[in-house]
Amino acid sequence: MPLLTRSVQTPLSIDVRRGAIAALGPLLVDRRISAGGDVAVVVGPGQGERIAELIAPTLDHALVLHVEGGTVESALALGEKLRGRNLDAVVGIGGGKTIDTTKYAASRYGIPMVAVATSLANDGIASPVATLDHDGGRGSYGVHIPLAVVVDLDFVEQGPDRQTRAGVGETLSKINAIADWQLSNQVTGEPVDGLAVAMARSGAEAVLRHPGDVTDDGFVTVLAESLITSGLAMAIAGTSRPASGGCHEISHALDILFPGTAGHGEQCGLGALFCTYLRASIDPAQRTRFDEISACLKRHDLPRTPADLGLSNDDFARAVEYAPRTRPDRYTILEHLNLGYEQIRERVGDYADVID
Repeated sequence: MPLLTRSVQTPLSIDVRRGAIAALGPLLVDRRISAGGDVAVVVGPGQGERIAELIAPTLDHALVLHVEGGTVESALALGEKLRGRNLDAVVGIGGGKTIDTTKYAASRYGIPMVAVATSLANDGIASPVATLDHDGGRGSYGVHIPLAVVVDLDFVEQGPDRQTRAGVGETLSKINAIADWQLSNQVTGEPVDGLAVAMARSGAEAVLRHPGDVTDDGFVTVLAESLITSGLAMAIAGTSRPASGGCHEISHALDILFPGTAGHGEQCGLGALFCTYLRASIDPAQRTRFDEISACLKRHDLPRTPADLGLSNDDFARAVEYAPRTRPDRYTILEHLNLGYEQIRERVGDYADVID
């Protein structure tokens, strides 16, 4: 009988540990990414400069480029600097904005890309998506996943704890995203990829149930791996569905209506908790899931109510009402219930009352 398989594109190397940065040069050689160190190293503000200095002894032929990332314009400008050069790869070093900018530029000109993450605030580390600002809005663009991923816990530790906690909110939001995807399958017949679901959910469950916090290497390692597998789940599915549902719609709406409210992961964690509360109104079994997510967000000192974000209930209700417009083709619990503003406002008030 025939053997049916599918090929899954993944990074050649994933290295999450203390001291991982020092092994970047040998990694490029061992994985046959660059034998002679003919790479461009893209660094953003913050710790990128220090890391570039640290790897210089093993990458003495590297071209170091500086970016203020996060926009399509900065990614296009970086691409122009890369175009026409004989490079084995481009290494993006920094937080999500720097890595997304590098992914976009590298993909545009067909150059292999290596991600060196100094922050665990979101799941863009290994995802096939670059989120960049353009013309007053924020878009998601398809890109190649990194050829290798490096996370050095020494540098994550030196960054703000708030960024790492935001990564917890981002990871927990996968639980809601998967539930939204499965709801869409039941109602609209949208196909669900079981492998992508398994990868995204296993990482989220590991973070949900881990007793540690952002000061614990064991917990931070699990968080980093969960964010990486979330990105790979998107690559497998060919869509952001396993990682983005009503939770992300709410976060995008907050960015549009109340820019600068909080970090993406913080907003997604709150969005996931509220969406789970809405889901529990039609499926009482979801109340247990609501309690689990709420307890985890509380344990990691993440926002759980609009007030925690400095918003009124009315402000948050406006964002929830607006949220479906940010992803018109996506069916989530928000589209399913199709509540009007006054109904949403009432639900938000009830929700805030049940948070302990």
